[in-house]
Amino acid sequence: MKWVRRTYALIAATAMLLAASTAWASSVGAGAGGSQAYEADLPAGLSTAKDMCALLPCKDVFPGATAFSERMGQPPYVEALGGPDGQQKLGYVMLSTDITDIPAYSGKPVVTLIGMDNEGKFVGVKVLKHSEPILLLGIPESALIDFNNQYLGKSVKDKIEVGQSRPDEDVIGLDAISGATVTVIAQNQVMMTAGAAVARQTGIIEPVVRQPVDYVPAPANAALPDWATLVKQGAVQKVTVQPEQVGLAKTGQPFIELWFGTLNSPIIGPAILGGSNYRHLMGQLKDGETAIFVVRTAGQESFKGSGFVRGGIYDRIQVRQDNDTFTFRDTDALNLYGINAQGAPAYTESGIFIIRSKAFSAAYPWKLGFLGNKVDRATGAKTFTAFDTAYWLPAEYLVGGHPKIEVPEATWVKVWKARAPQIVLFALLLLAVTVVYALREHLTRRATHKNTWAVNSFKYFFWIVFVVWVGFGLMAQPSVTQVLTWLHSILFRWEWTLFLSDPFIFLFWVFIFITIFVFGRGLFCGWTCPFGSMQEMLFKIAGAIGLKRFQFDPPQRWHDRLKWGKYAAFFMLVVVSLFSMVQAEKLAEIEPFKTTFLVGITNRSWPYAAFVLAIFAVAVFIERPYCKYICPLGASLAMPSTFRWFGLRRKADCNSCKACAKGCSALAINADGQIDHRECLHCLDCMVLYTDAAGCPPLAKERKLREREGQALTPIGKDGYFIPIVPIEDDRQHQHAQTLLAKGVDPRWPTERVHPPVENLSGLRRLLGETADHLWPFTRAAWKSSRTVVALGLAAALTASLVWLLAASGSASPLIVIGAWFGWSVFEVVVRLQGKRYVKDGPWWGKVYRHANVMDMLSYVGFKNLLIGAAIFWLLARADMMVIA
Repeated sequence: MKWVRRTYALIAATAMLLAASTAWASSVGAGAGGSQAYEADLPAGLSTAKDMCALLPCKDVFPGATAFSERMGQPPYVEALGGPDGQQKLGYVMLSTDITDIPAYSGKPVVTLIGMDNEGKFVGVKVLKHSEPILLLGIPESALIDFNNQYLGKSVKDKIEVGQSRPDEDVIGLDAISGATVTVIAQNQVMMTAGAAVARQTGIIEPVVRQPVDYVPAPANAALPDWATLVKQGAVQKVTVQPEQVGLAKTGQPFIELWFGTLNSPIIGPAILGGSNYRHLMGQLKDGETAIFVVRTAGQESFKGSGFVRGGIYDRIQVRQDNDTFTFRDTDALNLYGINAQGAPAYTESGIFIIRSKAFSAAYPWKLGFLGNKVDRATGAKTFTAFDTAYWLPAEYLVGGHPKIEVPEATWVKVWKARAPQIVLFALLLLAVTVVYALREHLTRRATHKNTWAVNSFKYFFWIVFVVWVGFGLMAQPSVTQVLTWLHSILFRWEWTLFLSDPFIFLFWVFIFITIFVFGRGLFCGWTCPFGSMQEMLFKIAGAIGLKRFQFDPPQRWHDRLKWGKYAAFFMLVVVSLFSMVQAEKLAEIEPFKTTFLVGITNRSWPYAAFVLAIFAVAVFIERPYCKYICPLGASLAMPSTFRWFGLRRKADCNSCKACAKGCSALAINADGQIDHRECLHCLDCMVLYTDAAGCPPLAKERKLREREGQALTPIGKDGYFIPIVPIEDDRQHQHAQTLLAKGVDPRWPTERVHPPVENLSGLRRLLGETADHLWPFTRAAWKSSRTVVALGLAAALTASLVWLLAASGSASPLIVIGAWFGWSVFEVVVRLQGKRYVKDGPWWGKVYRHANVMDMLSYVGFKNLLIGAAIFWLLARADMMVIA
């Protein structure tokens, strides 16, 4: 008992260390890695300020400059000035987000200030703001600074890539940041894209030369296409911006709606303008110039810009083609007096705009961008946002069709290609684990309670590989922050590229999602989790070197209380994430994974290092303490494990025999011999005993009786008993089993079987019955049991329904909807516990139902309503009834 008290004290001290570390990180205003730029506030009005360097530390990226010009060019940049008279142009300074918004791993761009001299060499780089969680509480931000410093002295003309240098291909390699590959690949694209855009404008790099347009001539006497035909072909495109997209209240009308297209085509131009107007326009254009038209058909916002004056530029629209941006001055605009095409909509604002640069070619795809201020409704802050719509002149209007173009590979594609051999090996490793575990019954039959190497040889091998190669090598330890990202993506906006950007984590989660619903959480948590495997390896090694007499399992009553800690941690993180992912990511430091694998204990401040060391210290004496009592990731996987298809086998004798329960280090077997698959870590010791004729007490008893009576020892069947040598109804094993089941609970199920009315339905009636059962939790029995609870539940259901209707009309924000849906879910749990207290066990298409305890019901309602809520969010977003941001 002395060790028990000491261990509990150590667990409490660990929790205090975690709280102290979180408070310390918050008090200094930086993450564990010294992150000063994480979600940093940028100066108000930065996106539109002419004097950019009055708001930003431009001297930090161009130390030799004494003054800086105002923004110029398109995309914008400023000139760095110096020299004896202070007016000599030394180079250029650019803000990355003025040029490109390439997202990093977080899905948001790394806002970077870049200095470049007159020859195109980088002279300074400074990260102003980023949203990379790994640089908040994992890898120190200094690592990103060191990465950026590699650009100094290199030229924008160079071929620079993340990875090994390849002199034979003139490729200059940059050292990546371990654990942040996606971030640095995206940052390299930002640096080279931004630098090249300014270098082309200033003559450092020759402008891009695109194939000139060769238009298909108009057929003689052929009818011109009407408006509907042009729209169907893609010759005319639409830009629609809703009020919610710029932070305004939903009105049911667009903030602005624009239609646009090119006019140079001998078919499209006359169709839009009419023959005489088209010929007049073509007579005004010089060789290589392209005319486009823009009309506003809805909304009160002007696309020409409220601040436009003669001699100025149209600051609300621009054309982008690859890295080139084209803007329009008053001399580039002509009046559009009417649209000739039949069926054209009425419009309230119009114009013809001429792209005069020969770098532009209408034969290649381009984008029309509407530029507007987006208002953060919570803070009132404004950010300049571009709403782009792609346009590519239909192939039938171009001689020879569309030219072949090389589309730059997405960041995630580059990552997958660069690490293809490791990805293949990792996928094979996950497949091997799955196959081995799927064959667990064959392995456990070859093991005994005294010799478990038929199972443990595989398990120990996988532990070593996942700790050494996957954890420390690939740094592919899954985290609860990824669970939060999945939840937010399901509810708000799903982006595959966000998840594909880290191939090892992506494949690991595919493996996890499949296996938790097939086998439960135990395969990941017990066999492949790097941190969990490390804990158990420490426990095993400690026992082997003489500390086994000090090792113990906490008393069951304490375990049953402490195990709720991980669920509390998970629910806390989910709730906090709905209000602030930044705070949730900070609190996610309750996971020691970053400290252990990504950064290293010696590279972190003492509270984080102490937290990890304390866990390892406890793990020497208690098997997997973190997994059992703290891990929010484990809790998030435990809940869907309620619905695993296949569990571990039990026999009737398990409700009286305690052999497996006594040997269960996860303490997942209760006094009645039932397995809690949310707590089971799949060590398979109970499965070894299940068919061990010497170790399993009921089998040992039967074996001895048969040996004494001279009867044959038949193989052990799937039910865990010797195959009968007499008719099964006369077999003493099965007779004894029936007696035990009549007296006690059935340990073959996590809870006792129940038989709701829906179980007896079949065909279409069953499908409709199960649908109604999922959607309608109320019953007459529940009403009789507690009218107050049912009345409150009905009120909560009506409230949630009303909020969904308000959301559909644009009067309720997603956060309000989630709050109401969460409140209804809580009441649904209570109502179902009063009446429909059952959940389905095994495959979802089966007919096996069992009694639901509180955790069963929380898992069922939470998972079901998450999917329903996500589906409704998706439908509302698709119907343009709600903007999910």
